[in-house]
Amino acid sequence: MVQSYKPLMSSQLVTNLKIRDKHGASVQPLYLSTTFKVDLDNPESQVFDYSRSGNPTRSLLQYQIGKLYEVPVEHVLAVASGMTALDVILRGLVISSATHVPTIIAGDDLYGGSNRLLAYLESKSHARAVHVDTTDMEKFKAVFGSLDKVDCVLLESPTNPLCKVVDVPQLVAYVKRISPSTVVIVDNTMMSGLQCNPLEYGCDVVYESATKYLNGHHDIMGGIIVGKTAEIAQEIYYVVNATGSGLSPMDSWLLNRGLKTLGVRMYQQQYNSMVIAQWLEESCGFKPTEKNSALKTRYVGLKTNPGFELHRSFNKGPGAVLSFETGSLEHSQRIVASKAFQLFSVTVSFGCVNSLISLPCKMSHASIDPEVRKQREFPEDLIRLCVGIEDVGDLQKDLLYAMIDANVLEVRENGKYIYNKLNGHLGLNTIDDHSSRQHSIYDQFYGKDLIEGDSKMNHRRLKL
Repeated sequence: MVQSYKPLMSSQLVTNLKIRDKHGASVQPLYLSTTFKVDLDNPESQVFDYSRSGNPTRSLLQYQIGKLYEVPVEHVLAVASGMTALDVILRGLVISSATHVPTIIAGDDLYGGSNRLLAYLESKSHARAVHVDTTDMEKFKAVFGSLDKVDCVLLESPTNPLCKVVDVPQLVAYVKRISPSTVVIVDNTMMSGLQCNPLEYGCDVVYESATKYLNGHHDIMGGIIVGKTAEIAQEIYYVVNATGSGLSPMDSWLLNRGLKTLGVRMYQQQYNSMVIAQWLEESCGFKPTEKNSALKTRYVGLKTNPGFELHRSFNKGPGAVLSFETGSLEHSQRIVASKAFQLFSVTVSFGCVNSLISLPCKMSHASIDPEVRKQREFPEDLIRLCVGIEDVGDLQKDLLYAMIDANVLEVRENGKYIYNKLNGHLGLNTIDDHSSRQHSIYDQFYGKDLIEGDSKMNHRRLKL
């Protein structure tokens, strides 16, 4: 009999993946096959038999994710979605191994889908979820110490969409010092492995919704899981194989393609986010004033964010999700519903090359009870921006026109200034200061050295 697929037997597997296609294809082929022929003369050499258990395209993806997180391929699993990732992790490491009702500590600003899954598990008596502000170390220690046994800690940083920063290194060190058996899980979707690797700080397992930054085009659903050890990954793999929740070959192939542009996409998205966040604060006045203290811009890339320095200490970048508050749900609804938008799409999710806008309390976080949102001080008027790679000047204008349409902003002196009607702020309009259309690649590298050359070139073109 052919042995069941083992994701951990990697010296042979990686060697096979590195071999060029026999036809010389520069892009690895897509293996859609459900089954693989058995070599009865040499069954020990059989790597794949059934795609639910293992597939060459999925294995190549897992190898690439391993490179991103600097771990061997046997530590990595690719599954059907980010929520699938959290589900199989909890069932493989926390729920199935517990002889009691397991206790999970999770943040109070948690992704709506994660909150929904924990609530479901709790309602079925499979687990108990205790929510705490994980950005407050003293509160976390107090809750952790008050519980008889903590089986799991689930972290997100920065939080979505309030952009609060968790001290992941310190918190993980504390948990492992007090209770080494507690499983620490980090949802790294907001950063991706390009910006942060929580495994370096001692957590047990990291997962991402690969639908977001890793793929970058919102044309697949996917999730990735990275274990600290091969043994941890094997425990989770048992659930993945048993339930058939591995990522499909086609989606694996598309995700592999998306990974190739991760670096350039993330750079442009973060650049655009920094420009927009600063513009919202300084030009548009979305910051507390004496007249109206309710306005605010939230982004970990802003120095005004309380977690700015902490985030920088263990992340390479701020990501591309930011939010702002108008102080009024009515005004926020007007902005998001504006027909003036040409570039921003009103939809959930983030990490895509195109920009998105949403009202979380009515969309991504609507599954959280309104009373619970109130207890957690979740602003109902908060607008979330998920910034893409478009020209940043065009994105600013899109937002500006929508907020003018919503009767929140107006431009003065032929567009030189932006006036915020909600708090009376008057700011210099800096749109186009960072627009890529204003600078060619030659200008950025050579600057004034090319002015004289440009003059001569234009003169020559006129003569022609």
